[in-house]
Order: sequence, then structure tokens, then C-alpha cells
Amino acid sequence: MKKIKVIITGASGMVGKSVLLESIDNSLVEKILLINRKKLNINHSKVEEIILTEFMNIDTIKNKLEDYDACFFCMGASAIGMSERNYTHLTYEITKAFADVLYSLNQEIVFNYVSGTATDSTEKGNTMWARIKGKTENYILNKGFRDVYMFRPGAIIPEKGIKSSTKWYNLIYVLTKPIFPILKKSNNITTTTKFGQAMINSLFFPQNLKHLENKDINILSEKS
Repeated sequence: MKKIKVIITGASGMVGKSVLLESIDNSLVEKILLINRKKLNINHSKVEEIILTEFMNIDTIKNKLEDYDACFFCMGASAIGMSERNYTHLTYEITKAFADVLYSLNQEIVFNYVSGTATDSTEKGNTMWARIKGKTENYILNKGFRDVYMFRPGAIIPEKGIKSSTKWYNLIYVLTKPIFPILKKSNNITTTTKFGQAMINSLFFPQNLKHLENKDINILSEKS
């Protein structure tokens, strides 16, 4: 298989970190460009970091984004306590700006967006975050990239020392760790390892299904 070069955003979070670790471990990934607000100090020959404190200014690093095969857009924000206006900016507007720049450079790129289970594709439901996530998904799906996937994880079990950036999530993980082996047997629960593997496999095993829930992520992660 052809080796690939990938862009990853949100690598400081649990989901983004999982994609980063699996990309580092995968021999078919030859280069990883991390775009973050804060430096992660990842010391690996595959990895290059770019610090971008304001993602709406993505066009200022446009010359650094050429010649990549995929973008794994894992950046996101919790809607808890946030106004619809602010959440729209952080979720839809920033993702749109990023996608627009990448599309102007390379329409053949694969764009994978991390959304969430229960996202509202109709954009008309009562749940604010679900509507805005749905609007973001729809924009990417209709942009015209060679291929796109909307990853909609639900429950994720952390592996390989990965922790959530949300403190109360980590508390839940500590309390439920004794039953992780049982939980992993459910098709409706995925792991950080499987999530990262599925992201990469989407480039090599194209899927007709574009909205991937946990059970679909688990199936895709096992492709070889």
C-alpha cells in the first residue's frame, strides 16, 4: 500500500491523541502534521508541529498544508455552559475555514471529522450542539473532497495511557476500569486504539457509509 501523509488537529484531546499514537505506530503513515493551539512537544521523526493560536487564521499557514493525503479533524469543544453563538464559532465556523483552505489546495484529500453520536443531520432538532454538529457535518460532506467520513463516537474506553481532557470523564474511567474487559465486548463501545486505527483504515478501505457510529468504527478498525 502507498504510504500516506496526514494532518491532525485536536491531538491534545483524548480522541486526537488516539489518532496521533496510532499514526505514529502505523508503518503506512510516513508524515504527521499536528496543528494545535499549544505545543505538545512530541519528539518523533514523523511528527511536525505547527502552533496556530487562532484557527480562523488557517490561511496564514496555507503553504504548510500542501501534499497531504488526509486531514483528521479531531478538534472540538464541549457545549456545556456555552452560548449557541460561541459554540457555532468553535464548531462550525472554524471547521469550515479549515476545510475551505484544504479544499483550495487539494480536492483529492480525505477529510475525516470527529462529530458525536446523536448528531442531528437535519439541523432542525431542539438540541443545540447536535444541530450545529449536523450543520458542520453537512458542510464537509457537500464540500467536494474525494472522500469524507463523519466519525460519531459514543462511549470510548481509553488505552495506552490516554486520558480525557475533561476531568469528570477521567473519574468515570477510574471507577469503571474494573469492568473494561466486559465493556470492550460490546459492539456499541469502542476504544481509543480502535478509533485511531479506523481513522487510518478509512484511507485504505473506502466505505459507502459516511456516518460512522461506534459499531462501524470497530468494524473499520479491523480491516487489513
